[in-house]
Amino acid sequence: MKTPVQARSAYTVEAIFEATIQVLIQLGINQLTTTKVALRAGVSVGTLYQYFPNKNALLSAALERHLNMVVTAVEIACNAAKGQNVQVMATTLVSAYVDAKLSSPEASKALYAVATELGSADVVARITQRSQLALCDMLATSTDVKFDELRVVSYMLSTALVGPIQGLLHSDVPPAFAEQVKAQAILMTIAYLQQAGLNSASKTFSPAI
Repeated sequence: MKTPVQARSAYTVEAIFEATIQVLIQLGINQLTTTKVALRAGVSVGTLYQYFPNKNALLSAALERHLNMVVTAVEIACNAAKGQNVQVMATTLVSAYVDAKLSSPEASKALYAVATELGSADVVARITQRSQLALCDMLATSTDVKFDELRVVSYMLSTALVGPIQGLLHSDVPPAFAEQVKAQAILMTIAYLQQAGLNSASKTFSPAI
């Protein structure tokens, strides 16, 4: 259980993060300042600096928080789909990933600009590693398809999903279109996993001569 001080600190940090997203969406990364964020969060600049020493540290932390939210959704989905066939795995995974990315599209779009501006390769690499590990663990339990190269398959799968969803974030499309893209992404994932499994099986098949 958190102490009252810890609870207040967590509340303050959460308020600062939410204010950061709001200022990012409204003004963009170049116009964002720690003073504006503190004002929006209802705290003093000094209080903000107790947690984040400068603007870049604040933005990096906000980006990592957002990416953690997405990868946690992926990890939960992968864990839930263990021991299922690839159709269930693909549907569960893609739905969780797309829903997490599009739950707050403006925030996702704004933080994508942060990742580009700050060059947050280390943060992205850590999150990507977590995502691909969760995929490997899930795919290893598939009931209908077996994979020889789990790391390669998980890499291809995770990177293949990024492009279409990133495109949605930068396009003004209606919700119905986004749902269609999700459905197509599920079909794409099922087809890839089934074919990757067939390819794995063919490498171990030795025809009689």
